[in-house]
Amino acid sequence: MFRSVLKLLTLVTLAVRAQNPAIPAAYDQPYRPQVHFSPHHNWTNDPNGLVYFEGEYHLFFQYNPFGDRWGHMSWGHAFSRDLVHWQELPVALPEENGVMIFTGSTVVDNNNTSGFCTGGKPCLVAIYTGHTPKIDTHPALQTQNLAYSNDRGRTWTKFTGNPVLNLNLPDFRDPGVFWSAQGKRWVMAVALPRDRRVRFYGSPDLKHWDLLSEFGPAGATGGVWECPTLFEAPVEGENGGTRWVLKVGLNPGALQGGSGEQYFVGRFDGTRFVNENPDSQTLWTDYGKDCYCALTFNGLAKSAKPVMLGWMNNWQYANQVPTSPWRGQMTAPRQLALRKYREGLRLVQQPVVRHSESKQKHLRLSDQTGKEINQALRNNPIVREPFEIRATLSLGAADEIGWKLLGSDGTATTVGYDKKRQELFVDRAHSGVVDFSPYFPTRTAVPLPASDSLELDILVDRSSVEVFAQQGRVAITNLVFPLGVSQTVEFYSRAAEAGPIAVDLWNLDSIWATGGRLKPVTNSR
Repeated sequence: MFRSVLKLLTLVTLAVRAQNPAIPAAYDQPYRPQVHFSPHHNWTNDPNGLVYFEGEYHLFFQYNPFGDRWGHMSWGHAFSRDLVHWQELPVALPEENGVMIFTGSTVVDNNNTSGFCTGGKPCLVAIYTGHTPKIDTHPALQTQNLAYSNDRGRTWTKFTGNPVLNLNLPDFRDPGVFWSAQGKRWVMAVALPRDRRVRFYGSPDLKHWDLLSEFGPAGATGGVWECPTLFEAPVEGENGGTRWVLKVGLNPGALQGGSGEQYFVGRFDGTRFVNENPDSQTLWTDYGKDCYCALTFNGLAKSAKPVMLGWMNNWQYANQVPTSPWRGQMTAPRQLALRKYREGLRLVQQPVVRHSESKQKHLRLSDQTGKEINQALRNNPIVREPFEIRATLSLGAADEIGWKLLGSDGTATTVGYDKKRQELFVDRAHSGVVDFSPYFPTRTAVPLPASDSLELDILVDRSSVEVFAQQGRVAITNLVFPLGVSQTVEFYSRAAEAGPIAVDLWNLDSIWATGGRLKPVTNSR
């Protein structure tokens, strides 16, 4: 089924491309994300080495230079000046001598503690896991390694003294490194995946590491632990108040099946992380199927909120998603904070999005009924993807309310709220192409108390729906592969009419548009 559908979509896309002349053909395939980063071609998974340096946000990412399935892991590279438009650069750290380049982090070495920096200026240092696969009787080996750049990340040199941390283990990966003001040293959070533990190491120079402490098992332990990252986040309403968040990937065993991520809130004194919640409690970063190995940017100003970016996919079907010539994409960058609820401090997320200033691309509707909303949306060009909906919905007497998005030929993705269950959900079981994996056609949901008013921020791209509810209290991220290019947006309610509705809807400019400040380039390797 998929091949025939994709052929039809390709023909339709070619027919309407004249309406989008600014988008290069190489970035205008039916499911190519238009406001999310994806590589020009080939496979990508985890983001790596997120760092801000000299006016540029650097995104490194797990990348296969030779195909569109997992393998030959290297670090791809892109940069942005605004967290919206991305320019892809050549591979930064290639697989060499049988050693793959797994997930890790990048830091700004302001004081040349490593000795790698030249010219009296700061340099970038990448800390990554080197993975040597099992060969014959030799077991797999994972070690922590360094590479550095003195030209703003354009070229990289691997440290001749690698590895800098070796426990002779087959599973020991994903170093998250940052400078600890409390400990006055570099701190590394790194996973012992099958032990469901995170170890913390300290170093004065990034080359020599001493064990500081260990955390876990705790929370969800149904799969291996990966991609740990520890960061300090502001507490809303507390002037200068902060807590530390330890985020850990879990695969499999996530709430919605397959891969997902949990977090712990607590305190960090430069040596040890202390969880403020019971170890039996699990807090999830995202309630969808498709947000994994999300990391935060190093190098941001201390006054800035943390910014997180994740891989938008799930290991249950990542090798089968119906895209070409690329496979894999990133979530929208999200600003993070902690908010106090009755049950304690919880992570809140808000997407970083740049709206067009064109009034022709913005529709505002206030104090409207569902019928009036749908009348205004019917055949309105603003609802072409990509678009963002910000809506405040009054439940009224309805049992269920929500949106049917990317509708075509009887299919749609539903974002709804069930008042009786007190549950927000995203249903993609009938969203379009769903038959490439039995794990894909799903309904994902999260308990969410709402008295009468529901606030939704929904970011819709050609192959994804990201939902942020109640000012970021919960996030739900899901891939979708809709049918057709002629798509509809519709508000619905069940059992009774909803109350008054206020909606802002923006049609978003493609990040690949040639008129943008940054233009995509083909990876040369």
